[in-house]
Amino acid sequence: MKQSFALLLCIILLFNCKKQPEIGLITEKAMVVSAREEASKIGADILKKGGNAFDAMAATELALAVSFPYAGNIGGGGFMVYRKNNGEIGALDYREKAPIAATQNMYLDSLGNVIKGKSTLGAMAVGIPGTVAGVFATHEKFGSLPMEEIIQPVIDLAKKGVIVTQKQENRLKKHIPAFRKANSETILLDNNWKKGDTIKYMALAETLTRIQQNGRDEFYKGETAKTLAKFMQENGGLITEEDLAKYEAKWRTPVVFNYDDLKVISMAPPSSGGICLAQIMNAIEPYDLDKYGHNSVKSIQVITEAERRAYADRSFFLGDPDFVKIPKETLISKPYSTSRMESFSFDKATSSSDVSHGDITFSESNETTHYSIVDQFGNAVSVTTTINAAFGSKLYCSELGFFLNNEMDDFSSKPGVPNMFGLVGAEANKIEPEKRMLSSMTPTIVEKNGKLFMVVGTPGGSTIITSVLQTILNVHEYKMGMQEAVNQPRFHHQWLPDDIKMEPNGFSENIRNKLKSLGYKLDESNAPVIGKVDAILVLPDGKLEGGADHRGDDKAVGF
Repeated sequence: MKQSFALLLCIILLFNCKKQPEIGLITEKAMVVSAREEASKIGADILKKGGNAFDAMAATELALAVSFPYAGNIGGGGFMVYRKNNGEIGALDYREKAPIAATQNMYLDSLGNVIKGKSTLGAMAVGIPGTVAGVFATHEKFGSLPMEEIIQPVIDLAKKGVIVTQKQENRLKKHIPAFRKANSETILLDNNWKKGDTIKYMALAETLTRIQQNGRDEFYKGETAKTLAKFMQENGGLITEEDLAKYEAKWRTPVVFNYDDLKVISMAPPSSGGICLAQIMNAIEPYDLDKYGHNSVKSIQVITEAERRAYADRSFFLGDPDFVKIPKETLISKPYSTSRMESFSFDKATSSSDVSHGDITFSESNETTHYSIVDQFGNAVSVTTTINAAFGSKLYCSELGFFLNNEMDDFSSKPGVPNMFGLVGAEANKIEPEKRMLSSMTPTIVEKNGKLFMVVGTPGGSTIITSVLQTILNVHEYKMGMQEAVNQPRFHHQWLPDDIKMEPNGFSENIRNKLKSLGYKLDESNAPVIGKVDAILVLPDGKLEGGADHRGDDKAVGF
């Protein structure tokens, strides 16, 4: 009897010692997953009041401008992909645009060399913001609650203040020198803020109150527009009242493709996300990833080689579709991807110098943010928004209470010359007045058997596309839950530089050595974080599981 008891105890201990997959928040009806709990809660509260996913989009977007100024914004722009409960899909482009006075060589000196910092720091780096236009365009088309009611909790949050986290304290400390370089006066966030402090955003609360009272035109034609244009001119920028008055968000047709029994709906240009994701997934579809195993050598090889080829095409073909003709149907066709993989062999790495097309890939920075929403009616939105670098251009309008983007650096300042992230653009993405700059943002929705299955997206610059890819594969190929899928270590290849970026300590020495022996170069030093995925999975019983990335302060909230 004692032996049986001891055996049972050993079995129980062994079972408990085995690492169980982490399960994310599970809710019955609705969920918001974003970079800050405050924003997710405001979005979820709007849903509880009877609002839909589009009402919650407006609330969450504006709440991130208050709670996550690192990337959340009303001084930047973004992309939304949506799926209504009747299966209708669409996409909204509220990406920033170049000012009317912008010129192709505006960041070059008299000798034709790029002037360091001119496209990244201060007023000359700023594109025309699109966020407020995006929020109002979404609400006008699909919203159900009054905008006044949606904005009020955001105003309340700005007045009450947001508690500083450890990650936020670290970020602020790092960027204070750049704040001082870009601004002539001390700004709100340059105040030695520590974890546990509360930052109140009173000027932003006043700006949001004016927008609440006067609507979209307050930002683009009203007092706020006049103040912003004057501020930009005084600081040496190009944006005028005319630039703001002319800005419009644009409805786009999303990129749609199939992978096994999944239907993937992702963002169209001027985001490269949907086309690149389609190219990579088309290329890997014929391979048995599930049999190779998760993050195995063969799986990493197939995904890396597909990524290499898609990123080689990216900067050569892609740009603002209103300015550049894009061969979309060819790029996302399965025969094209199959032909691109003909030179791949499991025996050794392909050299990027042997893979043609385009120049070195172009990308925005890691300092973007994403949120995913599913409402109680079955509508879903996937939204990625950014001011480009951390705190954008670092230029802060104290009177209005927000940072301005440095999105102009996402253009090719000079084809063939690296931008601030060491990445090079091509002719398709040159600067032109009122043009939208190329992006990697990849807000994505996945259907399975005609029903909503996943809502997914992430920040991460050029790693956005590959992080979204791996999260979808982790669920579909490797049968993980959403939180487990988000938690997995990630890797990334973007054609040039010719190396696989890997999250440190995420891959065994055995795997790394095998990849090196096949000719792959590995880089763990420049990849501490690859994406911060915020995603939602519809479980077989219809409940929702959130995946909020532990790499940030991200949080899922729902009911």
